[in-house]
Amino acid sequence: MDKREELIIEFLSANDLGSARREKLFSDASFRHYERIYTDDKSLMLMDAPPEKEDIRPFVNIDKYLRRSGFSAPQIHAEDEKNGFLLLEDLGNDSYTNVLAGRSAISGQYNEKDLYTAAIDVLIQLHRSTHPEKVIDYDYSLLMQEARLLVDWYLPNVGFSGNIKEAAEEYIEIWKELLSGANLEEKVPVMRDYHADNLMWLPERNGVERVGLLDFQDAVIGHPCYDLVSLLEDARRDVAGSTVDACIKRYLRNRKALDIKDFMLSYATLAAQRNCKIIGIFARLAIRDNKPKYLGYMPRVWGHLLNDIKHPELSPLKKWFSKVIPAAKRKPESFVIPSREESVA
Repeated sequence: MDKREELIIEFLSANDLGSARREKLFSDASFRHYERIYTDDKSLMLMDAPPEKEDIRPFVNIDKYLRRSGFSAPQIHAEDEKNGFLLLEDLGNDSYTNVLAGRSAISGQYNEKDLYTAAIDVLIQLHRSTHPEKVIDYDYSLLMQEARLLVDWYLPNVGFSGNIKEAAEEYIEIWKELLSGANLEEKVPVMRDYHADNLMWLPERNGVERVGLLDFQDAVIGHPCYDLVSLLEDARRDVAGSTVDACIKRYLRNRKALDIKDFMLSYATLAAQRNCKIIGIFARLAIRDNKPKYLGYMPRVWGHLLNDIKHPELSPLKKWFSKVIPAAKRKPESFVIPSREESVA
C-alpha cells in the first residue's frame, strides 16, 4: 500500500467511511483523481488532488461561491486541505455528453437544444452575479500566454521548414493587435472549462439548478464570451449549428445592453484564442505527459479555429495560418511526437 492510499483510508475513516465500497473513476487531463464512495443509502465523490500538483483551495472557493449564488455545484461534505482530499456530493452520471450520446437512462427524453439553452441560462444568471473573491483577472497577459501555447508546442513538431522563431514572433504580434482591438473590457465570472463533459443534467431540479457544474477550479474574471465559446465550440463533441445560433440569440436577448457587433468580434477573437490554446495544450499533453489520445480531437479544434478566423478582423491570423501551418500540417498524423529524450532536452 503506497502512502497516498494510506492517506485516503485515513480521510475516509475520519468521516466514518473506512469500510465503504470504493469505485475508481476515469481520470482526464488533470492530476486529480476521483472515486465514487458508496454508503448504505447514497454515494459520494472523493476528489484526490495531490497537493504537490494540485491546490484544492480554488475549487473550494468557487464551489462555495456558486452554491451561495444559487447554482448546482456539488456540496462539500468534508475537506482536508493539507493532503488534498474533498468529499463531495455525487451529481450522478448524466453528464451532457452521456445524455446526448445515448449512454444514460434519460437519453432520448431531452435533446441538445434543451440542454444547451439551460446551460446558457446559467451563464446569463452567472454574468449578472457578483464576482467571487480570490480570483485572478483573465487579463491581456494571461490571454497572450495561452495563445503562445500553439507556437511553443505545436508548431515545432509539424515539420515547418521556415524560421520558427520569426514565425512565432509574427504570430505573437498579430495576437497583440487582435487582443488590443477586441473590446474585452466587460468582466464577469468565467469558469473556463464550461463544456459538455463538465455539465450534469439534473432534471429533477428547477431553473438554473438543473445544470450541475463541475471542474471550475480555474475560474477567473474575464469576458462573457469565453464560457459561451467553451460550451459551443467543444473540442470533444460537435454542436449543431442551429443550437449554436439559438444559444447566442438567447444570450443576447437577455443581455440587451451589449453591442451585438462588438460582442461578435469579441466572440470570434476569444474563440480563436481558446482554440489556439487547446491545440497547444493537446500537443503538450502528447509530448510532455505522454497522452497522445488528445491528438484525435485536433481535427474538430482546427475546424472551429478556421471558422473563427473567417471574421474579417481576424484576417491577419488567417493569413498567418495559411502561410505557416497550411491544411496538410493540421492533420494528427502530421504532428510528430519527439522521443522522451528530445522532449526533456
